[in-house]
Amino acid sequence: MAAGSLLLLCAAVLCSARAQDPYDELPAAYRKGVNLALEPLNAHAGVHHHFRFLRSLEKSDTESGFGVKYLYHHFYLKPTTCAKGTAAPPPQTCPFRNDRPMIDCVVCYKTSAEQIEPTPKPYVHCIQRPRLTQEMRTTRTQHCRRMNYNSGAPTLLAVSTGKH
Repeated sequence: MAAGSLLLLCAAVLCSARAQDPYDELPAAYRKGVNLALEPLNAHAGVHHHFRFLRSLEKSDTESGFGVKYLYHHFYLKPTTCAKGTAAPPPQTCPFRNDRPMIDCVVCYKTSAEQIEPTPKPYVHCIQRPRLTQEMRTTRTQHCRRMNYNSGAPTLLAVSTGKH
């Protein structure tokens, strides 16, 4: 009986922790950006453990009209104890490791109707936090600003009906 109660309590704690996962609380468009960063990281042969989204540092979106947005997201990824290639639980349930540095990521991309557009090419820059330099920070910011400012969004300056 006590073992059954303990198992039920553990399951309840796991479910409540999963429901409060910061990744799950991100809007869908920002989760897609996090996934852009996670895909190459998890596919890299030199990375032996799964990474998870830890928290956002900065988020912004600029609406350009006609359902088009430019999103910017600065966030941390943190390594987990779950090794890649094993029959482990989903990575979002893996406990974080504290013996490895976090990954500092910036992504910026264009969406249309909540889907990431291929042009301009989404920008993804991730690096271990101790290796991040001020020059890299500046380059990231400039790249994302150029993407946003060079959008070429259509603007209706005047409409002529031919009747004056």
